[in-house]
Amino acid sequence: MAPTGKSTVNLPTWIWLDKARFKKLSVTASLPGTGLSAITTAEPVSLHIEPGTADAQTYPASGECAINEDGSIGAPYAKGKADQTPPCDVSYLRSSGSDGPYPLRATVTWKISWTSTNGEGGDLPDGTFGTTQDVTVQEIQSVNR
Repeated sequence: MAPTGKSTVNLPTWIWLDKARFKKLSVTASLPGTGLSAITTAEPVSLHIEPGTADAQTYPASGECAINEDGSIGAPYAKGKADQTPPCDVSYLRSSGSDGPYPLRATVTWKISWTSTNGEGGDLPDGTFGTTQDVTVQEIQSVNR
């Protein structure tokens, strides 16, 4: 998230996940003496953003940020990108003020499936895992003369 832990009213807060952190994972379980084994695979498919207040907008509007072709989600902010629309962001419309920071929730959804050595397999319910980060939203004011 950029900026980290803070934001400014009406400016996008860029959100991303590096591809190195969320990769397709597989685990194998075997039943000794039977020749049977099963492989369960979990693959990240999206990141859902909940800004922690109704006074915010997400992009995309659904709050669902898709996985990029390289396995990353969103894109990190870099100098020179200020005029670009982030692929995954939240823009707060009011400062957090005296109410304290907004609890931004980010949840990764994993598609889970399994296959076995006897040819059976299928999809399992999606897995969702998330975390919450407090975001202080400041307001910038200026005087025009």
